[in-house]
Amino acid sequence: MNIRKVTAADLKLGMLLPWDVYGENGALLIRKGHLIASANQIAYLVERGVFEDGQPAEAPREPPSVVRKLNAAYLELHTVLQAVVSGPAPADFRRKLDEIALMVQSAVDLSADIATASILHNQQQAPYAARHRVNTAVVTILLARARQRSRNDVMTATLAALTMNLGMLEQHQRWHDSGAPLGEQDRAQMLAHPERGVQLLRQAGVNDEAWLSCVLHHHENEDGSGYPAGLVGAQIPLLSKLVALADRYCARVSERSYRPAMTPNAALRDMLLETRTTLDTNLVSLVVRELGIYPIGSYVRLVNGEVAVVSRRGLQSTTPHVESVIGPRGAPLDPFLQRDTRHAQHAIREVLTTAQVAAMDAPPLRMAQVWGRAAVS
Repeated sequence: MNIRKVTAADLKLGMLLPWDVYGENGALLIRKGHLIASANQIAYLVERGVFEDGQPAEAPREPPSVVRKLNAAYLELHTVLQAVVSGPAPADFRRKLDEIALMVQSAVDLSADIATASILHNQQQAPYAARHRVNTAVVTILLARARQRSRNDVMTATLAALTMNLGMLEQHQRWHDSGAPLGEQDRAQMLAHPERGVQLLRQAGVNDEAWLSCVLHHHENEDGSGYPAGLVGAQIPLLSKLVALADRYCARVSERSYRPAMTPNAALRDMLLETRTTLDTNLVSLVVRELGIYPIGSYVRLVNGEVAVVSRRGLQSTTPHVESVIGPRGAPLDPFLQRDTRHAQHAIREVLTTAQVAAMDAPPLRMAQVWGRAAVS
């Protein structure tokens, strides 16, 4: 067994160390399986580290990753739905949809915090139209479970969220990329997409009326101003309301070509204002309770000037756990610093948009830096 120095060729960002690394004095520096999360770590190990060489390195088994599950769901869902629109639908369409829905549910089971944060921090992994359906499903699952719906209802709502925009699949990304107002033909297609989606699902062999009803009515409003049926209040199925709320939140916090993403708390505030007309007051309150006043993944500026990311819920909704990523003078922090927002100097002063943080020239946030290996992409 040979002892040799670590070289830059041995390491890369995002890898899990395949061996223990020691200092030249024999002291253990970093254990096998540690995630390499920054260039500074690589430089440190190259400067000081040695390891035992001579046997092929056995790569440690990686734990399940929430982000990888969601990324796989983006890709598989787009492929399956594209086949339905192109027609005829694959014979195993329902089985594949069930598998994707279970994949999203398993991601939420593994870590609801990471699944929620991915809505804000995983926006470059797939085109908007593909990831929006999965993101909506994540929030829908949280809401349906919070309402203590049955396992069947949670599955129905998940499937509806994944297929809610099937009727405009071919136009959705184009509309998202365009900054221009919709023309008459596009607007007609947009208003007809719930009914078109139900038609395509029936053609694909779906006969679950609760699922179909949820897709049909996910754009209805409490005051009757929605479409396609202009239903009012209690006429709108509960599961449709849950999907609609998840849809609105996820759309507002996503980067769009024609408008910047809203901060998560601003998106929730706007939804609360809409309870006067279009949204169910009790259900919007449920969204706020489940996501928190400062949803996981939000960027915030602290009283001491540091910029932090909300990493998990706190005992109180106003005092979540955060990790500071940028110092008070604008320098990136490595490693990140855990802060207790109950303390006066680390209290939250304001919420920042992703664009505001990007303008500080900070390196892009890798989710694993905050949430560990379960957030590796």
